[in-house]
Amino acid sequence: MSWKACRAWATGFLSGVCIVYLFSVVLLPPGFTQSRPSDYPPRWPATFRNQALADPADGPATTKELTPRVQEKIERPNENAQITEARITHLFNAWSALLNTTGDDILKRPDVPRPPHLENCRLSVEKNKKFDSRGDDGTFPPWTLWKGSLGLELFNQAKNKNWAANANPDGQYPPWIAGSDEENYPQTRRVQRDLWVHQHPPDCSDPSLHVLVADWEKLPRLGIGAQIVAMSGLLAIAINEKRILVTRYYNRADHDGCKDASRSSWSCYFFPETSPDCQRRAFELMRSNASLANGAVRVKRSFDSRKMWSADVPRLWGEPWKHMQPTTEVNGSFIRHHRRRDARWWIAQVTRYLMRFPTEYTCGLLNSARHSAFGMQAAKLVLESIQNAPQKVLAIRKNCEMERLVWSDHRPYLPRPLLSMHVRMGDKSREMAVVGFDKYMELASRLRRRFPNLRNIWLSTEMQEVIDGVGLYPDWSFYFTRAARQRGNQSMAAYEASLGREASTKNALVNFMVATEADFFAGALGSTWCYLIDGMRNTGGKVMSGYLSVNKDRFW
Repeated sequence: MSWKACRAWATGFLSGVCIVYLFSVVLLPPGFTQSRPSDYPPRWPATFRNQALADPADGPATTKELTPRVQEKIERPNENAQITEARITHLFNAWSALLNTTGDDILKRPDVPRPPHLENCRLSVEKNKKFDSRGDDGTFPPWTLWKGSLGLELFNQAKNKNWAANANPDGQYPPWIAGSDEENYPQTRRVQRDLWVHQHPPDCSDPSLHVLVADWEKLPRLGIGAQIVAMSGLLAIAINEKRILVTRYYNRADHDGCKDASRSSWSCYFFPETSPDCQRRAFELMRSNASLANGAVRVKRSFDSRKMWSADVPRLWGEPWKHMQPTTEVNGSFIRHHRRRDARWWIAQVTRYLMRFPTEYTCGLLNSARHSAFGMQAAKLVLESIQNAPQKVLAIRKNCEMERLVWSDHRPYLPRPLLSMHVRMGDKSREMAVVGFDKYMELASRLRRRFPNLRNIWLSTEMQEVIDGVGLYPDWSFYFTRAARQRGNQSMAAYEASLGREASTKNALVNFMVATEADFFAGALGSTWCYLIDGMRNTGGKVMSGYLSVNKDRFW
């Protein structure tokens, strides 16, 4: 072949390649580009795929003929989804069987993955008891720079006798405060430490020790929020008079769910306000007429009850409330100042102290609520995470040191980001401006505009009409407790009575505790319950999360 012939052949071949390439680009199916997609080879549309797979001998495929094949292709993932749903349900049921068991029982079941939304209640309570008790010789608790189980592991009194003997409470801060100082109300860590020290003296048998013994308020018209506000006043009186506060009868714990000595006591739900030794000493003094006469013990009925509701806030820490900056928005306006800052700051500190450690009973209530609300979602996440995990990873012990000492201190799973929303209506119209559920959802939309990944709402309300209204917002995921709710405008006292003492208290406390852990909060400033939730969040590292309210209250 001559050189000219070769050149002509090569030119023709290359021209043909270019033409084919150009036609392939122009005729690519819709949705495809020249660049290689991330899921290369490309996933062709179902209709095009079925058409390509049609037998040429059958002639051109019509739309009617293609329809069954398209449906067949679409239905296959649904079949897989049903299998996945069965596995999710199976794991959910396995976790349900473990709800009333201990964390050790879970560790003994290698076939059951760890439930990320459930807390090991027994382990948590055992750990917190060490953080809430002095040593046998009156030494300070092991509050170290390390959190949780890791701190207890590093703080071995047998190896650190010198540290234990010289432990200075002024340099140690309580482990129940989360976040930095800037993320909490002013001086929160110092106040919480001093409250604990005041309520837990090294020697409760000291003759100079004076006490204030008080029952919780039990008027039917007073809710849990009002009871806590009243007890905040009593603790202020006790501190100002240099007394230890010891509480007695708590009507909301007077039911069969609270066992043995915890029945009718705050300690059914949370750790007691003082040590068992000081409780025993206070009750001994109560039986002594001489102690009542000389003032060693004082009871609530010995002073005007109005003083309890308007007690002077202790000035041991100066006036830190003057440095408080509200992070609250009402009707689109940022609140910069409000009245009664001292009361707001003090009630928040007392609420945090009284609820510093939940009991095993309360921990179990929270586990049940999370499992009911998030259990299926958690099961799906766990199954997806282990589906393609290397066998080497799956073989790692559940109770390895990293799990036991470090990761065990992480809070149980919640679908985040999570907005807690407390919708207060009903008889509250006598005390504040009441608005509809749609106004609260406007606040949720306000948050989503800034945080577009926000999809989850923990909804607490006493009104059934609010629960019925969640269907109007399909682009939100709502979670709420399974409790009977009221229809109409009955009083809160009547509503709680219809639920029963045990169920109403359980429902309220579960909603309260979840609200304190949520990423954001929306409510009504006129509600005492919202007032306490906001205070609990602002002593739990949530100051910079903000608070969106549908109204103002009498203090703003």
